[in-house]
Order: sequence, then C-alpha cells, then structure tokens
Amino acid sequence: MLDTLAVAQQLTVGGVERRQAEVIAKAIRAGAEQGGHVTSDQFKAGLAELRTELAESRAEQRAEVAAVRTEIANLETRLVRWMVGTVLATGALTVAILRLVG
Repeated sequence: MLDTLAVAQQLTVGGVERRQAEVIAKAIRAGAEQGGHVTSDQFKAGLAELRTELAESRAEQRAEVAAVRTEIANLETRLVRWMVGTVLATGALTVAILRLVG
C-alpha cells in the first residue's frame, strides 16, 4: 500500500506546495489501486511468449522465402529451356532458308 503522507512530505520537501503535494499523492494512490499493473513474473512470461511467437513467425517467413526461391529457380530453368529451344529453332529455320535461297 502506498503511503500518501510520505509521498506528500517528499514532494513538499522538493518544493511543491502542501496542497498540490497532497493531491498528487492521492492521484498516485488512486492509480495504484486501479490495478492493471503487471508483475515482474507476468512481464517475463509475456516476454517469453512474444519471443516464441517471433521465432515461429521467423520460421514461417524462412519457409516462405525458401519456397519463393525454389519457384524462381524453376522459372529460371524453364526460361533457359525456352531460350535454347528458340535459338535452335531459329538456327534450323535460318539453315532451311539458306538452302532454299542458295
């Protein structure tokens, strides 16, 4: 429990007027009594949970990146095959045209 008298006295010693010090001390006490505060153990547990979620998220992202890289490699292979086929077909067509002309 917060000792509002001690807080008010400390504020007064620090140069705050007595009435203002009492109001500030009461406000601090009211805030403390409202709850919603997190204990050190709760904070640590929440932090551990957050770290776990981040690790899982990173693992999912790595898996997605690996899948994208695999897809890119497959597309590169298909593109090279298409280009080689096009070059060979163009060469064959050129040879055929030269034989007809010459």
